[in-house]
Amino acid sequence: MTTNARREAAPAAETSEYFEKRSLAQGSVSWVMLMGLGVAYAISGDFSGWNYGIAQGGWVGMLIAFLVMGAMYLFMSFGLAEMSCAMPTAGAGYAFARRAMGKVGGAFTGFAILVDFAICPAAISTFIADYVHALGWFSNVPSALIIAVFFAVFVGLQIVGVGEALKVTFGITLIAVAALVVFAVGITPSFSVGNLFDIAPAASGASEALPFGVSGVIAALPFGMWLFLGVEGVPLAAEEARDPERDMPRGIIGAMLLLFITGFAAVMLVTGGAGALFAGTAAAPLVDALNEVGAPGFAAFVNVAGLAGLVASFFSCIYSASRQAFALSRAGYLPKFLSYTGSRKTPFVSLVVLGVIEVVLAVGIGNGSALLNMAVFAACVSYAMMNLSHILLHLHEPQMERAFVAPGGIALTSISLVLALVALVSTFFVDVVAAGCTLAVLVALMVYFFVYSRHHLVANAPDEEFAALAAAEAELA
Repeated sequence: MTTNARREAAPAAETSEYFEKRSLAQGSVSWVMLMGLGVAYAISGDFSGWNYGIAQGGWVGMLIAFLVMGAMYLFMSFGLAEMSCAMPTAGAGYAFARRAMGKVGGAFTGFAILVDFAICPAAISTFIADYVHALGWFSNVPSALIIAVFFAVFVGLQIVGVGEALKVTFGITLIAVAALVVFAVGITPSFSVGNLFDIAPAASGASEALPFGVSGVIAALPFGMWLFLGVEGVPLAAEEARDPERDMPRGIIGAMLLLFITGFAAVMLVTGGAGALFAGTAAAPLVDALNEVGAPGFAAFVNVAGLAGLVASFFSCIYSASRQAFALSRAGYLPKFLSYTGSRKTPFVSLVVLGVIEVVLAVGIGNGSALLNMAVFAACVSYAMMNLSHILLHLHEPQMERAFVAPGGIALTSISLVLALVALVSTFFVDVVAAGCTLAVLVALMVYFFVYSRHHLVANAPDEEFAALAAAEAELA
């Protein structure tokens, strides 16, 4: 295609008034708040869910899953920190893939990220409702009403302003971290190495270390992800960061390091305190482990404070889903009304629309674990695409200005890419129905892109301009 033909085929530009109605509060978020946001995404995983990986692979299998998936997230975080410095936009992963792989790659990546973060709050809200009832609060109130109230309150807080919302998130996250510290103090006196290996070998060629063999390790991989799931959402705040070039690497890498500490403590201490056989089936592993070892006072505190972990992840995932929808809408990949921001510079339309969808998902499906498995599948797709974006940008645009360069370069993001693909395959070992449903949603969104939205993109949207700049530089070269 000639240059003139390309220009004729290019999407239309919008006026300054269009973007004035679709702007975020820039300079509102410090690196400390970014780190808190990163921890908030994933900290609920320390309190529930991950322990079922022990039932799949034993303690060693779960530890391997934790370390392997932790490496995947850490290496990917290096790449995301680099790309978000070079392209500080609310589109984040979609913008990176758009520049590296064109409109189709950008759309597919953006939709995967959106589905991930849109399903996560629905899943977590069902856990919150169960947790509230387990505490004996509002026992006569239906779960559906509790879910709806939580969405109404926390969507409302985010509409008020991003600074206020992230301060609330940060405070809730501190309570969750305090609960983990109290748990560690309460469980440590009961720790025994023998407890780590109390599951009898159940497969041919298995051992006490790996009672379900190598296949158990593969089945445990998705549960290893639960201890980090969501931290990749930090770059979605790049457009609202005070100094993206300095703040994004500090925020996302700092969050990863803290999550390594809290995740390892949970995997080690729950199992070493109460036993692997017990831990693999516990509904609330931290609380149940404390009760099992005779520390009810510690259990009571962690039980109440543990709700903060769920709320922190719930709150932060609502934030990220709205920012991804905002960016995709502003650029025309989704209906453009979703990117209206109003006087407070928050994407109130996306927040409300997604909130309604998430309530319907939570109440209609009602199975938090199934919803979370759906989110994990979409997350794995986005991880593969974002790692690939980092690799392609290094290969095709080595001259691109980078204020932060990922340690290890594309070698580490290549490892992360392979691990993301392995994790993607492993999701079918856990819940093939959930994986299939999520794949169907992604296909439907791509059909919408090919049939409609690719003909109505906004050429001068920030995310599109990054790709246009790269094309222009390549043409000049």
